[in-house]
Amino acid sequence: MGNLLLEALHVRVIGSGEKIVVMAHGFGTDQSAWQRILPYLSHYRIVLYDLVCAGSVNPDYFDFTRYTTLDAYVDDLLNILDALGIERCAYIGHSVSAMVGILASIRRPELFTKLILIGASPRFLNDEDYHGGFEEAEIQKVFSAMEGNYEAWVYGFAPLAVGADVPAAVREFSRTLFNMRPDISLFVSRTVFNADLRGFLGMVKVPCWIIQTTKDVSVPVSVAEYFRRHLGGRTTVEILKTEGHLPHLSAPALLGPVIRRALTR
Repeated sequence: MGNLLLEALHVRVIGSGEKIVVMAHGFGTDQSAWQRILPYLSHYRIVLYDLVCAGSVNPDYFDFTRYTTLDAYVDDLLNILDALGIERCAYIGHSVSAMVGILASIRRPELFTKLILIGASPRFLNDEDYHGGFEEAEIQKVFSAMEGNYEAWVYGFAPLAVGADVPAAVREFSRTLFNMRPDISLFVSRTVFNADLRGFLGMVKVPCWIIQTTKDVSVPVSVAEYFRRHLGGRTTVEILKTEGHLPHLSAPALLGPVIRRALTR
């Protein structure tokens, strides 16, 4: 099981530092999204892997009956760490992988020294007294657009998500979105938007470092404050002075030093 999973999800361990850092990418990308951040983490042993939904992974591994909730992604993460014999690590998760990290740390708090969460949100949909950023009707329109013409949706969505005027980042995000099979992309989007982790945040005892940009189409700045109030462990919030949901692609020179500092605090 372990070796098959390591192979299927392209698990790579790079660097020879004593301290281990696991990096998990968000929806629509793969592990290559971290490429520009890696030079800032040269003192660490880095574990990289692709989520099962990534376009770089053989789509036959995506089990539509299994990946209906984020718990299956948590299983994958914990199984990877067990297969590698890792007992302590810091975890960096972007977007949906931030949610996966939160759940994994509740299940196995002794495994994680710290969670560094980029563009994280416990709930993307608005609620009576909670601003997640999206109304249900808006999201249904997004799903219809993805179903109707995936290519057109990607061309519209990628620049919005990147936010900042960084054409290379838009091209890179578009590339990995196009790599995904459209039915898997839509299925995962539904899973992410159905997820609601608000009730779990108080159970997190691992120190968390929340990194968010000043303007993100997917996550309002108020969500960072929500994390600060509701996470159970020691929480630090850092607002990056840049725009967009993918600062590791669009502003690595800004994000890299922040991640490095977060790891040493």
